[in-house]
Amino acid sequence: MDNCIFCKIAAKEIPGKVVYEDDTCIAFLDLSQTTNGHTLVIPKEHYDSFLEADPEVMAHCMKVAQKLANKIVENMHAKGCNILTNAKEVAGQTVHHFHIHIIPRYEENDPIKIEFTDRSSVVNLDDIYNEIMK
Repeated sequence: MDNCIFCKIAAKEIPGKVVYEDDTCIAFLDLSQTTNGHTLVIPKEHYDSFLEADPEVMAHCMKVAQKLANKIVENMHAKGCNILTNAKEVAGQTVHHFHIHIIPRYEENDPIKIEFTDRSSVVNLDDIYNEIMK
């Protein structure tokens, strides 16, 4: 895509702090640095999101993300990490190029919150199951 900032980073048209690169993907430090070491893994080929990405490319990116996450946790002395991807604006996707976030976590009570709400008392799992399985 012509205006995709991640495509431009992958093509070396604009600089990035690259921590990994192969023929399929590239990984670089996120400018926002939600935490120290926040890294993005992206395919070099453009896919709008996880929902459209080629399964083999996505699997390769996830293998690279795992390798880098272990390295980041060890070398940055993190206590863990979040691995996530957002698909579409409603889910928080701001750059429309499939990417995987590696966000190292250093303390249990840091200000970053990824919370899941328990709605089990107000949903019917059978209805949801049936809707998904149509």
